[in-house]
Amino acid sequence: MAKLPSTIFNMVMTLVIVSLLSGGSLALMNEATKEPIRQALYQKQLEAIKAVLPEFQNDPVGELANATSEGGQALECYPARDAEGNLLGMAVKSVSPRGYSGDIWLMVGFKADGSLHGVQVLEHHETPGLGTKMADSPFKDQFIGKNPADFDLRVKKDGGQVDAITAATISSRAYGDAIERAYQAFLQQKSAFEAQP
Repeated sequence: MAKLPSTIFNMVMTLVIVSLLSGGSLALMNEATKEPIRQALYQKQLEAIKAVLPEFQNDPVGELANATSEGGQALECYPARDAEGNLLGMAVKSVSPRGYSGDIWLMVGFKADGSLHGVQVLEHHETPGLGTKMADSPFKDQFIGKNPADFDLRVKKDGGQVDAITAATISSRAYGDAIERAYQAFLQQKSAFEAQP
């Protein structure tokens, strides 16, 4: 095959052809991976919900509703139902912007009476070995079974009932703040979820 002369036209046409081939292959790859990525995200969300709620019989992700927290943040609420459609509890994906190194995302599970069934840390950027302990026992265990209606989610240093992580008071405050935001979302959505079995 003869070599094309190095003219502006030939160079531009070569670049256009390479760009079109690259763009087309990226578009095909995006389309091919879209559904597997969606399925993986769905499974990850469902696993987090299962980790914080009692056993349920419905598809909480399919019944997703949003509530608005302080500051206008939309929080995702997932109802858990028994086989008859009665509300067993609710998982709330919550965030606090008050972490030491940024946002702290939690999945918070409430029983129908408002007591905490489980809490799972989804994402954070806290200091390794300090703020990261919020995902471990005994810190996270002190919330289980407590109802934010009568359990003050502030750390003891601030007049609340939460034992803060040593040297990570800011992370502990943010954790309690995220649970409080989740509880407010739970209160916003509870009656709506109870009305639609």
